[in-house]
Amino acid sequence: MRILQLCKKFPFPLKDGESIAVTGLSRALSSAGGEITLLAMNTSKHYVEISELPRELAHYKDVHTVSVDNRIKPWDAFLNLFSPDSYHVSRFVSDTFEKKLIHLLTEEDFDVVQLETLYLSPYIPVIRKYSNAVIVMRAHNVEHEIWERVVQNTRFPLKKIYLSHLTKKLKRFEQQHLNQYDLLAAISQRDLEQFTGMGYSNASVVIPIGIDLKDYKPDFRSYRRELSIGFIGSLDWTPNVEGVRWFLDEVWGKLNRKFSNIRLYIAGRNAPQWIRRIRQRNITVVGEVQSATRFINQHSLLVVPLLSGSGMRAKILEAMALGKVVITTSIGLEGIPAKHRKEVIVADTAEEFVEAVRFCRQQNGRLELMGRRALDFVGRNFDSREIGRQLMEAYAAQLEETVKV
Repeated sequence: MRILQLCKKFPFPLKDGESIAVTGLSRALSSAGGEITLLAMNTSKHYVEISELPRELAHYKDVHTVSVDNRIKPWDAFLNLFSPDSYHVSRFVSDTFEKKLIHLLTEEDFDVVQLETLYLSPYIPVIRKYSNAVIVMRAHNVEHEIWERVVQNTRFPLKKIYLSHLTKKLKRFEQQHLNQYDLLAAISQRDLEQFTGMGYSNASVVIPIGIDLKDYKPDFRSYRRELSIGFIGSLDWTPNVEGVRWFLDEVWGKLNRKFSNIRLYIAGRNAPQWIRRIRQRNITVVGEVQSATRFINQHSLLVVPLLSGSGMRAKILEAMALGKVVITTSIGLEGIPAKHRKEVIVADTAEEFVEAVRFCRQQNGRLELMGRRALDFVGRNFDSREIGRQLMEAYAAQLEETVKV
């Protein structure tokens, strides 16, 4: 089966949830018999120098990139206020990318064109014109839901009004394009129910983020050391920054007063200045790390204090695959059916985060058992090869339906 995968960013290095999700699924599809071609934007925000193909992407038959300037430009953002177009989406509309897409569609026959996120939807008319391929939306999130939650948590009135305006346009765009897909591959059952509630009525399948446990080597020695807390995530993604700010403002002071020797390590690329300037007792801002798994393995606890977001958090699955105990909010755990105090710990308030750390400290050597249960849980529920096989079956069924029509 020949699959063309379209991405709004080059899925490397494997340090953020989107890159992990994109690469993991394409590997799984390749293992299941798919012949995958990648066409990715190499954006100004996440530009990657590509002198040779990374070995992590060696499963692709071909890889093509197009440079796209997706910077937020104040004048364009202002003019967009008077336009019905979604500014979230319009930054990824590129004539150069469209020309490259047309070239690929006319040079080769694809069975499936897989769009990674809503932001590739503007290219559906081009795909329909130049190809008979099944069009699949791989929905990583319910996109407008992320921003509705960000708006709820925004305090500055003018910013709240502006973001609310942009979010309404994004929601309208998401709804208008729903039934343009032949198949919707939602990342969780919850997200699929959201889409059907918005009016989606075509074929669908739930395809979560997959994990290949061979790529993860747990280091349980962290449980023999003094308890430390790690945070890792892209620090140019609004929900992550929002979550870190809340954790530092509302949680850390209480934790530090109650447990004076506990330390917090913050890792992630493109941290804003206020994070880089943190000079608080027992906090270390690591910045971008060479290896996310090595960083996670150093700490027995990983905090994911998300107040916004949608879809599924790859970093939680990675931490569980490394046998770590994750403390996260209910929003952070969405899409992952792990049980509180069995495979993860759920905390939604500052007091609950403090109680979670107290619980972990009182385990007297038994905390590692939760980490091992987390590892087992990921292996049973998020095996990438099984997920790839299920999606290939869904593609085959959709192609068969297309032939009948």
